[in-house]
Amino acid sequence: MMLTHVHGITFTYRTLVPIWEKIRCGERVSIDDGLRLFETRDLAALGRMADHVAREKSGERVYFVINVHINPTNVCVLNCKFCDYVHSRNDVGAWEMTPEEILSHITPEMTEVHIVGGHHPDWPFEYHENYIRMIREAHPHIQIKAFTAAEIDYFAKRWKLPAAEILDRLVAAGLNSMPGGGAEVFSKRVAKELRYTGKAQADRWLEIHALAHARGIPSNATMLYGHIETHAERVEHLRLLREQQDASGGFLAFVPLEYQVSQERLVQRHASALEDLKTIAVSRLMLDNFPHVKAYWIMLQEDTAGIALNFGADDVDGTIARERIAHAADARSPAGLTRKKLVRLIRDAGKTPVERDALYHEIKVYGAEDVAAVEADTYRPVQRSRESPRAGAPLAKFVRS
Repeated sequence: MMLTHVHGITFTYRTLVPIWEKIRCGERVSIDDGLRLFETRDLAALGRMADHVAREKSGERVYFVINVHINPTNVCVLNCKFCDYVHSRNDVGAWEMTPEEILSHITPEMTEVHIVGGHHPDWPFEYHENYIRMIREAHPHIQIKAFTAAEIDYFAKRWKLPAAEILDRLVAAGLNSMPGGGAEVFSKRVAKELRYTGKAQADRWLEIHALAHARGIPSNATMLYGHIETHAERVEHLRLLREQQDASGGFLAFVPLEYQVSQERLVQRHASALEDLKTIAVSRLMLDNFPHVKAYWIMLQEDTAGIALNFGADDVDGTIARERIAHAADARSPAGLTRKKLVRLIRDAGKTPVERDALYHEIKVYGAEDVAAVEADTYRPVQRSRESPRAGAPLAKFVRS
């Protein structure tokens, strides 16, 4: 086997060399290129290319946030085949949180609260509006990232309200940004087979994020992979996200979500670590207009997430206390990571830990002394300002190329 050395990367197969030349020249990776990247066995070269792009965007920095994930209810009108989270109201294990219970999970040290939940059949829209307002009043400093596009679409259909009005009212209540969940895979075939046709499909999901971006509400985007989707469907998903970002410019981060095998067993085993790394790397290369790509440790597990920081990812999300959706599907990760573990994971990957907020404002760059203090449990968190920036500001303030 003849190895090929091109501009700092050793290729086992020459088929990736033309793509590497494109990347170096700042040209966009094509759909055919994306398929070739997913199908390659040259994982080391693929990782080097993706790491090159991540370094151009973030240098040696890898981001994390001190946050909590709150799932107010698992009662849902949908019955998506891949979801072990959903319950009917009278099921054993169903829950409905009060606003006071939601507030009880937020502490002053947190800079982000991430809220997603089931499509509850009876909670009026005002119920959600109310607990967002209560969080804002109790914690003026915290950034509220809440409600997927699928949830916004459900509110609009259930309560016969325009999605634009829903977003405006949520911003007035205290919303800062939106998570990227509910996208699944932009494929009508997959949606039909996995029974999520009742959820916002590609056009509607993208429309709602465009409406959010037009209002200065930045958001994330996701893709659920490792089940019945094809590589071509993954590439098409990434293409649609890239085109939407060209148009509205408000996506902060892309989050590849590994399907968690549990009771439904759409496949017999989880995606391999190699498939995880390949998906992150290809995402980084195709989504040239997304500032960040996450290695979502809660689904990847810590070891794979750490390796992914050299395969194009520059964010590990956060401490993620209280997360229940992935763990309803028996996610293999621990239920929460401390600052110490996150800092260690990032440093072990040879990167610089940077604590951020939900909008990627940098709170603290961890130098050697800070890392030592964290390891020794003598680190003192940075004092937060009392006010959280509201949505509605120009997105150029938040999104960096």
